[in-house]
Amino acid sequence: MSTVWTTADIGDLAGRHAVVTGPTPGGLGFHTALELARHGARVTLAGRARAKLDAAREAVAAEVPGAGLDTLVVDLSDLASVRAAGREAERLGPIHLLVNNAGVMAPPLRRTRDGLESQMATNHFGPFLLTGLLLDQLAGSGDGRVVTLASQMHRLARSAPLDDPRAPRRYRRWRVYGQTKLANLLFTFELERRLRRAALPVKALAAHPGLAGTHLAVNGQLGSTGGRRAAILDAAVKAVSQSAEAGAWPTLMAATADLPGGTYVGPSGPGQASGPPQVVTTAPLARDEAAQRRLWELSEATVGLSWL
Repeated sequence: MSTVWTTADIGDLAGRHAVVTGPTPGGLGFHTALELARHGARVTLAGRARAKLDAAREAVAAEVPGAGLDTLVVDLSDLASVRAAGREAERLGPIHLLVNNAGVMAPPLRRTRDGLESQMATNHFGPFLLTGLLLDQLAGSGDGRVVTLASQMHRLARSAPLDDPRAPRRYRRWRVYGQTKLANLLFTFELERRLRRAALPVKALAAHPGLAGTHLAVNGQLGSTGGRRAAILDAAVKAVSQSAEAGAWPTLMAATADLPGGTYVGPSGPGQASGPPQVVTTAPLARDEAAQRRLWELSEATVGLSWL
């Protein structure tokens, strides 16, 4: 691998199977899936809307004719949907890579039908359950990897989200978003420790995209990417951001480079906002082993699955 990582370092992924959540065209997950397919991987696109999955599949196929593509419907905010997707995914066979990319950013307060706040449900509890349900297939590949997307916003969290997730509390959307991104890191490091203890051939890593020009912030604030207000906000975000394609590079490095489990990858530029990817550090709270363990136990109880 060269000193500065580029997508040329990915190499040949023929014979490897990746599952990428949140592959909406134009977003981070889409560009992650596209680049994996470009390098020969079989890619399963996993998302909640069939129409968007079909659009993503067509867009990848247009760029990579003959790509091995599949789709999997899953709404990560709905635990029943995640369980159904876990059953449906059995037909996919061994999985070498799971990219937990899908997420929401700072939407208005909404409770899911499981009684969970939507950000924690979508960004943490759903991916936690999906990873547990796919663990046997990841281990069955003989060389599995889980990459979960975090964010620099995890540094704003003052505490780990260890309270009863169904209890009512004052909702501060950005504080909760930061806690969900902290949860992504706590989960990754605890998962890696448990995988090593179980001697399973799977590694857990995390990545963050820096400041990437996607629709995530607009959709979270306005609930839609259509209309004049959304167009203005979207243009403002993109004016100060790197492209979504570049934002996917840390994920791709974490997914394909020869890195140890527990590695965190982000952009190398000022403030880790943009630039080629490199190994980066986390806020100290993300490395709190007691918080990692407690969040894991809380998550098992919340989703109804004990694993590892």
